[in-house]
Amino acid sequence: MMNRRVIFAAAAALAFSASAAAAQDWKAKYPELVFAKVPDENASGTTNRWTPLTEYLSRELGTKVTLRIANDYAAVIEGQRSGNIHIAMYGPSAYARAYIIGAKVEPFAIEVNGDGTKGYYSVLYVKSDSSYKDIKDLKGKNLCLVDPNSTSGNNVPRFAMDKMGIDPEKFFSKVVYSGSHENAVIGLAQGTCDAAFNWWNDEKESNLLRMERKGMAKAADFKIIMKSEQIVNSPMAYLGSLPADLKAAIKKAVLEIAVKDKAAFDKIYEGKQLPFVEVDHKAYEAVIDLTKFVDSIRKQKS
Repeated sequence: MMNRRVIFAAAAALAFSASAAAAQDWKAKYPELVFAKVPDENASGTTNRWTPLTEYLSRELGTKVTLRIANDYAAVIEGQRSGNIHIAMYGPSAYARAYIIGAKVEPFAIEVNGDGTKGYYSVLYVKSDSSYKDIKDLKGKNLCLVDPNSTSGNNVPRFAMDKMGIDPEKFFSKVVYSGSHENAVIGLAQGTCDAAFNWWNDEKESNLLRMERKGMAKAADFKIIMKSEQIVNSPMAYLGSLPADLKAAIKKAVLEIAVKDKAAFDKIYEGKQLPFVEVDHKAYEAVIDLTKFVDSIRKQKS
């Protein structure tokens, strides 16, 4: 009778061989993977923040991972629908939009705040020396939103304003899409708008605080006059059409980056966030419903 150890060793070798062959198959088919990040900050900031992650993924996966700098949120969404962007990091509404338009994407990792929570807020900033205390004080003024596919910079604000009976295009003198969260703050600072929506985690982290650390703004120059209910944190998603072994390898690498390459992970969040954890589509069903509702508002008014 064949020794049981020999049988187990042979089975293990066969399994390893099959796994290695599968890996070689997807590496031949995907000599390069494209990772994209929605432009919530300027191009240089996105490059500096996310390049270490793509370099880490290249090492872990054994295939080249290229960072793509998108001009707007829609470019990332369309890139995934066309299959040209294999992995994306974006806000909840951008994922919802990708899902709604038929992109075969699967969220697999979610951001985690420093306090362990998995949510953030949309806030409305005005200059701290202004007399505005409530959004209703801004009638006839200019408003900066971020991008039509931004959760905290468009969809959540529009949903909240609709509940308050405010039609932004009629209530404000002008509604401006700034293109990024940073540009919205800059627009407010320079007087392009009198108020700007933005993302805010807590008193310790927000887009405004990131800008202050980069010398782009002073947090004390602005105050919050409106804050939303908590929004589920941003997901990272890959194409559902990728081979199962490749998806498993990507997920494993992302979930382990805080341990395997702490410097790369801290570069993304400046030491303000906890490691990514696993997530799935179910976490974003409410955001998909919200996105569809905002779409319906727009259609009713067009």
